Amino acid sequence: MKQNNIILNGIAASSGVAIGKVFVLEEDDFLVIKKEISGSHIKQELARLKDAIEKTKVELEEDQKELNKVLGENYAKIADAHLLILNDPMIKNEIEKMINKGTNAEYAVHKVVENFSKTFDLIDNEYFRERKHDLLDVAKKIMRNLLGKTKKSLADLDEDSIIVAKNLTPADTVNMKEVMVKGFVTEIGGKTSHTALVAQSLEIPAVVGLKDITYKVKQEMPIIVDGNLGLVILDPSKETIENYKREYEIQISNKKELEKFKDLPAVTTDGREVILGANIENPEEVRAALRHGANAIGLYRSEFMYMSKKTMPTEEEHYQNYSKVAKMMMPYEVIIRTMDLGGDKISRLGLMNIGREANPFMGLRAIRFCLKYPDIFKAQLKGILRASVHGNIKIMYPMISRISEIKEANKILEQAKEELKKEGKKFRDDIEVGVMIEVPSAAVISDIIAKEVDFLSIGTNDLIQYTMAVDRVNADVAHLYTPMHPAILRLLKNIIDSAHAAGKNVGMCGEMAGDPLYTAILLGLGLDEFSMSAGQIPKVKKIIRSISKAESKKLVEQLFKCTNMQEINITMKKFKYR
Repeated sequence: MKQNNIILNGIAASSGVAIGKVFVLEEDDFLVIKKEISGSHIKQELARLKDAIEKTKVELEEDQKELNKVLGENYAKIADAHLLILNDPMIKNEIEKMINKGTNAEYAVHKVVENFSKTFDLIDNEYFRERKHDLLDVAKKIMRNLLGKTKKSLADLDEDSIIVAKNLTPADTVNMKEVMVKGFVTEIGGKTSHTALVAQSLEIPAVVGLKDITYKVKQEMPIIVDGNLGLVILDPSKETIENYKREYEIQISNKKELEKFKDLPAVTTDGREVILGANIENPEEVRAALRHGANAIGLYRSEFMYMSKKTMPTEEEHYQNYSKVAKMMMPYEVIIRTMDLGGDKISRLGLMNIGREANPFMGLRAIRFCLKYPDIFKAQLKGILRASVHGNIKIMYPMISRISEIKEANKILEQAKEELKKEGKKFRDDIEVGVMIEVPSAAVISDIIAKEVDFLSIGTNDLIQYTMAVDRVNADVAHLYTPMHPAILRLLKNIIDSAHAAGKNVGMCGEMAGDPLYTAILLGLGLDEFSMSAGQIPKVKKIIRSISKAESKKLVEQLFKCTNMQEINITMKKFKYR
């Protein structure tokens, strides 16, 4: 009997539903054999390596042009990261060293890359752990050129195709859009992989992290990709297909319905208006934010500027980048978070005295790193200050855990202002400065912090993770990551009440702000600003416009009487949106 509805659980990388046929993009199967190279042939082997690297460089530059054409210059920096890996002297020197010892080029590339990739597995942060796949992508291109194999083509795809692959490069993802691929599934990757980020931008439904999926499918097998729930259904039954067709039609209908809210204010039925902002990491995302009705950039993650380069960004580069965003968003506010990177992640930018940390997630990162290296911090602050004359820019310090960090950061900010004055460069002296509340210690003393800053923004991703002692990307404990836990709700109330008591606005830029399930709760708690991925803005706005402030406050009062998650879930189910 034919088996139907084989349901597989992966990671929801890009939302949406796709129904189609499997197109397996075969992985390059390189059989790497170690060969001894005699002294007279070593020069020839080094020349082969050089030729393969040059060909790979040309391919990557073509990828860069394609990304730039389809998504803009900042997404093209993804290809920059690949070029940086290709040109990394440390990797290249190690490969050449092995060849000089009498090893063939293919095996040298394989062994060196294998050794380097192991170091990525030790990194706690998912985003940086995903960079291992960029290294492997570049290595495959070099290997393909060493072996004289041609690059695979997506020309055989048709409009019903859903790609299933071990992994995809960002350039592959862009090519999919051009040949009308409905969706894709990969064995490796996470929500923060470059391919996932490109898929989200192009609005291609995607599920990643499905181990061995390429062995479980056949060419042209019927498949459904549910990028909302992170599900893949192989060989679905007629009933399942019909259900998902209805889901797809509802999805399209809802999308059109939500477009009506784009230019409407985010105001409750009894007149309370809130700010709905977008979280972005480069200027190209501003267009999507405005297209979805954002009236602020509630979080500009500046880390992308550091990770797409091999040297520290200059003051001028910071200025140009932030000015572009400020001008595009006028007259709305743009909150720039100063860099939130760990020291061990950017040692390649010239700080080689930084050693590997046993727990970098709680180590030298974010504001701690900035205070240890004030010159790096000051270059960013000067760029932000100069850009402030072009729009409504605000500064936000990440991972604050004590008052002294705010005072030290502000001292460096004042030094930056003094230097700009001496240099005759214009800036806004009254620029607002806020902090992210994402560490439990900061949440507990938020009443004191609120008196020291102009605004607060709650980073729920880390705040919940640290408070609940749960790694949210660890499959074994991720179910314990609970935004509606009584402890979290009380922490949020304390932060918001503390900010308001000091006469300060408080926003939220964690994922909780963009989840419609929590919108009424956050309204009832008194949140002033919600910031989220651009695509979530219409959904949240629709809910805000459908309820009253009084209703949301009553919901919160009921939730605070609950003592466990079961009671909270029952209360939420009883709450009705109009």
